[in-house]
Amino acid sequence: MRVSSFLIAVPLAATLPFAACSSTREASAEEAAVQATPAQTGATAAADPAQCRPLETRPANGAGQQPAFPGQTRGCGVQSSAPYDVQVVARGLAKPWAVEPMPNGSFLVTEKGGQMRIVSASGQVGQPIAGLPAVDARGQGGLLDVALSPRFATDRTVFWTFTEPRTDGNGTSVGRGVLSADGSRLQQVRVILHTIPSYTNNMHFGSRLAFGSDGMLFVTMGERSDTITRPQAQQMNSHFGKVLRITTDGAPAPGNPYIGEAQVLPEIWSAGHRNVQAAAVDPQGGLWVIEHGTRGGDEVNHVQRGKNYGWPVQAYGIEYQGGPIRSRLGPAATQRAGMEQPVYYWDPVIAPSGAQYYTGSMFPAWRNSLFIGGLASMRLVRVQMENGRVVREEHLLADRNKRIRDVRQGPDGALYVVTDDQAGELWKIVPRR
Repeated sequence: MRVSSFLIAVPLAATLPFAACSSTREASAEEAAVQATPAQTGATAAADPAQCRPLETRPANGAGQQPAFPGQTRGCGVQSSAPYDVQVVARGLAKPWAVEPMPNGSFLVTEKGGQMRIVSASGQVGQPIAGLPAVDARGQGGLLDVALSPRFATDRTVFWTFTEPRTDGNGTSVGRGVLSADGSRLQQVRVILHTIPSYTNNMHFGSRLAFGSDGMLFVTMGERSDTITRPQAQQMNSHFGKVLRITTDGAPAPGNPYIGEAQVLPEIWSAGHRNVQAAAVDPQGGLWVIEHGTRGGDEVNHVQRGKNYGWPVQAYGIEYQGGPIRSRLGPAATQRAGMEQPVYYWDPVIAPSGAQYYTGSMFPAWRNSLFIGGLASMRLVRVQMENGRVVREEHLLADRNKRIRDVRQGPDGALYVVTDDQAGELWKIVPRR
């Protein structure tokens, strides 16, 4: 394993003592193909955790850990009055990682191995789009997220994240290009952000893209999993374990909290994240990320400017191999002064990937809900939000036994999902007739 030599420890919150460093690697629930025990679904309208039946009834991995406030975990189960049907739009997608609905009813789909394709509204899967740079598709790497420019109708610009092969390892990078009129190739392609440092492993690259209401681009990152890299989520000269905010040209976005500070990367918006593979913006412009935790620590975070979300010194759950969460910064606690608590967490985990804050008219009962894909849990999770808190939780698609990699809302108000399979599918969720 190699990591760039410029790593100067610049703590974001408190200065913490360094403990002995271990180089062991940690498995991720994202890579586990086992299905979680089906959760029980209760129908209730109560938001008070003491007055409802939670969906999750299995023993917690973090035995003895207590939430910081009522309703932070094991929320009220609900069965919404929104019956739905699932239509298979397309089959035969090779490990699809992201789906992006287009204005004309087609879809851009990324495949982990490095291909981007257009799927027509009728389900015809197109040839790979030419012009993409090479990717490192080992492990959790590859071609990752894709997002249309807010002005795509006029500029036809596409953005994507990918694991970039480098001479000193690999790393998450952001590319942009202009989609040709016939959709066959990307032109004017350039990499607008090479995150640093490079590192040699194949885990925890992140990475989702989300445009803010101001047109700036959020980029979510992972901390590369290994105990030797975990502290970089708290080091401000590293992009690892951060949410970044950039312009569409890749420059640090105006208003970022650390512009001009010595030894701090100006793209950083927030710190202390583990592996963020789900992000969505709400109607008020707030950014929500859902990140992979350890064994019993997946989190929903309402990400705000300059805040620290704790990893690896604040976290719920335990190591995958058992025992307390470790890093060279010392053992983790569930609460630390100066660090933000997750709005919600799952123990056991759902293994989140892809998110959508629903605003459409097709499902009025689902407005103000955050939808999250579940990999190991093999379901689509809906959490109902009120006043910035999760008040109810519902699990959908669990009977289909498919790993959900991404979920997006289309212009028509339907939800579109891609499954994480060697022969993946694109689904459309519509009201039942």
